[in-house]
Amino acid sequence: MLQSLASSSCVRLVEQHRSAWCFALLVLGYLLYLVFGAVVFSSVELPYEDLLRQELGKLKQRFLEEHACLSEQQLEQFLIRVLEASNYGVSVLSNASGNWNWDFTSSLFFASTVLSTTGYGHTVPLSDGGKAFCVIYSVIGIPFTLLFLTAVVQRIIVYVTRRPVLYFHIRWGFSKQVVAIIHAIVLGFITVSFFFLIPAAIFSVLEDNWNFLESFYFCFISLSTIGLGDYVPGEGYNQKFRELYKIGITCYLLLGLIAMLVVLETFCELHELKKFRKLFYVKKDKEEDQVHIMEHDQLSFSSISDQAASMKDDQKANEPFVTSQSPTSNDSSLNN
Repeated sequence: MLQSLASSSCVRLVEQHRSAWCFALLVLGYLLYLVFGAVVFSSVELPYEDLLRQELGKLKQRFLEEHACLSEQQLEQFLIRVLEASNYGVSVLSNASGNWNWDFTSSLFFASTVLSTTGYGHTVPLSDGGKAFCVIYSVIGIPFTLLFLTAVVQRIIVYVTRRPVLYFHIRWGFSKQVVAIIHAIVLGFITVSFFFLIPAAIFSVLEDNWNFLESFYFCFISLSTIGLGDYVPGEGYNQKFRELYKIGITCYLLLGLIAMLVVLETFCELHELKKFRKLFYVKKDKEEDQVHIMEHDQLSFSSISDQAASMKDDQKANEPFVTSQSPTSNDSSLNN
């Protein structure tokens, strides 16, 4: 008896705080996912980092042995300066001297990466004025970009998602939920094909040192706005039609970002995902619900009384007009 009461009370407690338990599981799952990623990245990349460090150390030691007139301190000062310049997108290599980072097309590409929060990091402002302007430009431009993308996506999703789903639901009588799921899968496949697979094949041809995997990696890192900056197109030596190439990449990033948002919005409108998201929402208090119900009832009662009064007035107005005969007229008729 006591065990059944305890189990029923526990079940009741869990049901009452279901949203809090789901949220706690969500937080725990996210933290475990972070730890899992850290473990995998560390185990995979740490050996490669160790090999690279050993290789650089051997190259440095060999260079010092071949150039005895150069001290290790002088070499390190030179390397520090070179690395600082490289962080600003400036290279001392002779094959990179012809590529300017701040011509108009490169600046346009930089502005698009800033406003889309991609931020490759291969080019950054050098001057204090450029850094200050970048802050002001981003404070105004990022919300403006979000507003622009939201407006564009909301208009596109009407014609790309809602109307096709509604058409198949009404015209052919299919279940709306089933049609929405199939449509989301097809739209996702088309987006992956036209904005990941095909561009990756094109980048692998246009970029000399990129294979298909590296090109696909660049497309995903860019359109997901991660922007690590380890792969940036159009930065190769003697890149043909570099200005036109940069403008094309800028257009690709904007269109790809819009396509990604359309796909995400399409999946978010699925009924199953909406039910899943509601598991983590905070439910309203009963007192607030009762207040809303009271306000709704008062409004409904007042509206019903107003409607009843107006209906009575309408009935009176619609009744046929009948003239009541006065007593004097009746007497005159009788006398006649």
